[in-house]
This record gives sequence, structure tokens and C-alpha cells, in this order.
Amino acid sequence: MRTITHNTDLCVVGGGMSGLCCAIAAARHGITVTLLQDRPVLGGNASSEIRMWIGGAHGKDNRESGIIEEIFLENFYQNPSHKYPIWDSVLYEKAKAEENITLLLNTAVFDLTMDKDKIHSVRGYQSNAETFHVVSAKWFADCSGDSVLAPLSGAHFMYGREAKSDFRETIPPDVSDKKTMGMSCLFQVRETDHPVPFTPPKWAYTYETDADLPYKDHDLTNNFWWIELGSEWDCIHDTDRCRDELIKICYGVWDHMKNKGDHGAENWELEWIGFLPGKRESRRYIGKHIVTQNDVEAEGRFDDIVAYAGWSMDDHFPEGFYYAKGHPTIYHPAPQPWGLPLKCMISENIENLLFAGRNISVTHAALSSSRVMATCAVLGQALGTAVAQAVTDNCHVENVDIRRLQETLLEDDHYIPWHKRKVSQLSLDAECTSDIVRNGNDRGEENLWIGKTGDKIEYTLSKDTIISEIRLIFDNDMNRKYHNMPCSYPLHEERFKLPGTLIREYRIELEDEKGAISSIHISDNHQRFVKHKVNAPAKRVRFIPLSTNGSKEFRLFSFEIR
Repeated sequence: MRTITHNTDLCVVGGGMSGLCCAIAAARHGITVTLLQDRPVLGGNASSEIRMWIGGAHGKDNRESGIIEEIFLENFYQNPSHKYPIWDSVLYEKAKAEENITLLLNTAVFDLTMDKDKIHSVRGYQSNAETFHVVSAKWFADCSGDSVLAPLSGAHFMYGREAKSDFRETIPPDVSDKKTMGMSCLFQVRETDHPVPFTPPKWAYTYETDADLPYKDHDLTNNFWWIELGSEWDCIHDTDRCRDELIKICYGVWDHMKNKGDHGAENWELEWIGFLPGKRESRRYIGKHIVTQNDVEAEGRFDDIVAYAGWSMDDHFPEGFYYAKGHPTIYHPAPQPWGLPLKCMISENIENLLFAGRNISVTHAALSSSRVMATCAVLGQALGTAVAQAVTDNCHVENVDIRRLQETLLEDDHYIPWHKRKVSQLSLDAECTSDIVRNGNDRGEENLWIGKTGDKIEYTLSKDTIISEIRLIFDNDMNRKYHNMPCSYPLHEERFKLPGTLIREYRIELEDEKGAISSIHISDNHQRFVKHKVNAPAKRVRFIPLSTNGSKEFRLFSFEIR
């Protein structure tokens, strides 16, 4: 056995979507990050090991942007046949592309050392390399979902459902308990052009009739999320016990679909079944603020808002698969969107412990809305950016200049409800043929410049000025209906693809007072948020769209010069 030591600004434990986005954001803002993931791939519940599509805020124009949308669009570009191993590699590439990130896969944290009320270092074991890694850091971000650092550090946390009276909520039970939402093993099926027989393993459960699966849909294009267990057990320590039961149920459900009546599955085959359960809930940290159902219903308009949610308060019944009284979850309404504060990601009793993802400081009721992965991803980006600012300013994360943090997040195309992005003074002072591209609002049809072939946007300055940067936000079809990855594979389907509204080819021209023109020509754009670093004098700066991914119109939210 060997031991390798690391010293870093930020140690991120957990490589799900929240941990990955946290690490990327922090690294891009100039601090060093060590990212430990106990699995061989990144993505958590979204990875090839679990295969849950990424959900987020409901409502018009509420799609999450920033790093999570960057990842989605990169996947559509690299992975047009939506293969899960390629999705894994897209996530891996995003982490490895950042020179400030040290990525440690297959590394499970099992111990730590404390210096009074601060974590000094964590210790992880990398099983495939027979190596211990000891990571010392200024800040530790637990993005593991299960809050693995809580019992090791003594950090305060909650588990289970609070009573109605605890936070004056209406959703919880009258008496608190240790029940949580359960976990699921998903399976995926593929349609063929011929009948495919299926023989279940002898140990699979049997469901002879539809009455044996009450209130369970038989939709081949859904993901059988209702195969859920564990909430009445221990959603951490009983994970393998849950898996054993879930696999028996999965095979039994597919046997029912194939062999027990006509469910339209004759030509479908079972392609993959997950042996790693995807979790919805376990430990939740207690932070500087505990977000409650009341905060959700009041829209979460916190002074230190840095992220948002917008999923309904989707509270799965503890009985999970065995709930026979009706639909296995209840969708309590939630505003679309509602805000999440920085203080719900800062431990109340461990000075340098932070968290992002489904383990933030929320009650069970609020968790039922904040737990979905796109929300976790924007929490991660917000936290990583906050830590970078704290390290740069040599202050506690709780004491960062919140207005500057919000401005940085907005600049990075990270949406914060009810906040408008600050536009550069150079853009505001120049003459422009379209005011809408400099209004600081990067979503919503009312904020789009829409052009046709031959149209352009032009800034005119009073004299030659050194242009250092050009910022663009394209229309990525915020209200598209398809997911980042599929749950089944029909024989004839429209492949998930880059939004047709994205401008694929464009030219930027910088013309100086003497008429000399330098240009930037992009022929294969596939991102919503693009920055071009330039260092050239110009009196006029033009954006000239040339083609899209399918749309007949050219659609642009922002064109800004700095």
C-alpha cells in the first residue's frame, strides 16, 4: 500500500452533478481543487451506473443554464446516439479539462482529521490502485449525497421526516420519524424489429396480473421510477439489501410486461439493468439556514440567493413500491422558480465544511423539490464560485460580498431569479443597432434578437478602442421537451440533438478607424454561452450570423463588448 498527500484550496467529496459543477466552477475561478469520487465514473444518479435523466425546474424559460447546460450541449454534440458510456466520457472530459482539478476516481473517503472545529484533512482509499489519498484543504465541500463527512466530523445533520410542528409545515406527518424517500434500480429496454423472448431468473418475483402492480404505469418510454424501496429501512446502511430486493422486482416487472398479458412489449428486449441504486434522500446537513416548506412557498426570495429550484414538492410515500393505496407520490405545488440561499450550504458547527446537492440544509418537505439533479448542479456551481471568491478575498464563505458573487454567477450564465446581469459600460456607451442584446436579460422570448439572412448587429464607438472580450448568449431552446439522456430506445425515434435554434456558424468583425478589419469565424458552434478573448483596436464591432442547427431564424440573447 502507498499513501499520496495532496494540499489544495478546495476538497470536493462526491462526483455527482453537484460535485462536478462545484469543482469546475471553483477551478475556473482560479483556485486548486481535488475532486474525490468513490465510483469509476462521474455523474452520480445520472451516470451509466444508475441512468436517471436529469430533471430540474418546471415552468417557461426556467431551464438551468451555466455549467450544467454546457455539459448537456456538449453531450448532444459528441453523443448523437445517446450512449451512456459516451455520456460518462463527456463528464470525465469536463473534469480533466480543468488544469486546477486533481481528479481521484474510485476513491472512497473513510476517515478525517480535525483541528478543533475545522476539518484538517480527509483520507480516502483508491481500491483499484491500492492507494490511500490524504487531502488537506482550506475548504471541504461534501457533495456526496449521503453526507459522508457528517458522521466523521461531528457535523450536525437531519435524517427522516420532521413533524408538522417542528417548522410549522403542513406536508410532514404529525409525528417525526426516520423514514425517507426510497431508492430505485432502473432498467432500460430497446425495441427491435422482431419478437424477442424473455426468461426471468428463477429468483425474480412474479406479478401475474395488472392487479399485482396497482397504480404502476406500463409505459415503455418511462423509466419505471416507481420501483422504489428503502425508505422504511436505512437508506445508507441498507443499500445492498435494497438492491437485492429491487433487482428481483425489476426482473419480475419485465417478466410481467413480456409474458403476462399484452403490454406492447413483444419486440422489446431488456438491454440493461442497474445494480447500483439511485438514491433520493438520506442525511441532510444543518446549515446556517434551514430551508423549509414555508420558504419554498414564499418563493425563496433570500438576500443571499445564489441558486434556484422549481420542481414540485414531489414527496414519495415511504412504502415505495409496496404503497397500494394510490399513486406512490404526491406532487405538492411549488413556485416555479423559487430561490436557494448560500447559507443553506454552510455547516452550522464545522467552520470549513460546505455542501451542495440533495444533502443541503433543507427540511424533508423542501428537499422533495430541491433534490433533482439540475437543481443540485446549479447549487454546485454557486458553491464552487463562492469558495473561489472567499479564497481570493481571504474571508469565510459566509462573509463573501454577496452582490459581487451574484454578479459573477450571472456573468457565467448561471441564472438567479429576479436578478438582472450587469452589462459592460463599453456596450452601454456605444451606439448599437439592437438594444435588446445589451439589456442584461439572457432568457425569455421578449429578450431575443431575431434576424434573417443578411442581418447583422453592429456596435459603433466614438474612436478606436481596445476590445478585450466579446460575450455571446445564443438561443438554446430553453423550453425543449427532451431530456439529456433517454430511459429507453425505441426502434424509430428522433435522435436527441443540438437545439435547432442554436447559431452554428457566425463571424465577428472588428473594424478600426482606418477601415482595417480583423475577424473571428466560427463554423461549428454548439454552445449557448461563448466568450471570445480578443486584443484588438476597433471603432466598429459586428456580429454576422451565417447558419443555424435547423432554425430558419437567427436568435441571439446577448452580444456584448468589453
